[in-house]
Amino acid sequence: MSDLKFAQPARRNLLAPVLLAFLILGIVLALFIRFTPHRTADLTIVHTAVVPTHTIFKSDSIVVTNQHTEDQLYVLTTLRIDDRLRLPLFLKDFTATLTTADGEEVTTSAVEKQDLENVYTSFPALRPLATEPLLRETMISPGQSAEGMILLHFPVTQDVWDRRRSAILNVDLYHQGEQQILIGRASETIHTSSSDTTKPSSSPTN
Repeated sequence: MSDLKFAQPARRNLLAPVLLAFLILGIVLALFIRFTPHRTADLTIVHTAVVPTHTIFKSDSIVVTNQHTEDQLYVLTTLRIDDRLRLPLFLKDFTATLTTADGEEVTTSAVEKQDLENVYTSFPALRPLATEPLLRETMISPGQSAEGMILLHFPVTQDVWDRRRSAILNVDLYHQGEQQILIGRASETIHTSSSDTTKPSSSPTN
């Protein structure tokens, strides 16, 4: 009499499902990291002072009596930057883009540190409004913040500024790229007193 043999069910290979589960989990995590935005820094506009200037260029000649005028705008905006990374931030450059009511874009670079005194001398109304500047090449340690004034110059009138579509401050960081913040109307005050300046026509425009 032959021995009875019972069919044994094949043992399931659990290794393949486990590896597949880990593979799917890895893909999901990679996609999450890839497409989830990381906060590099928090930018806050603390205060903005707007100073329209009116310059009259007079001729020194007794023969030529014509004169011409020039209207420009200075924006002193105080910016606070909070480092949200575990790495230090290095400030590379500050620029701003003004979009007028007609859709024209006017881009300007912040006044350099070495040029500030010349601007204050040419337009004394700016000096009492100026605070400690936020400088290029500043390093912000992880978890720390930096705050200071950024002086912007736009070759436009106050009316163009008031009717603007937007004014965007661009903060260029080494290694982390560009961060942007809107210079909102709620943060600004307009200063119009003592902003007129008279210069000889031979003087360069500011």
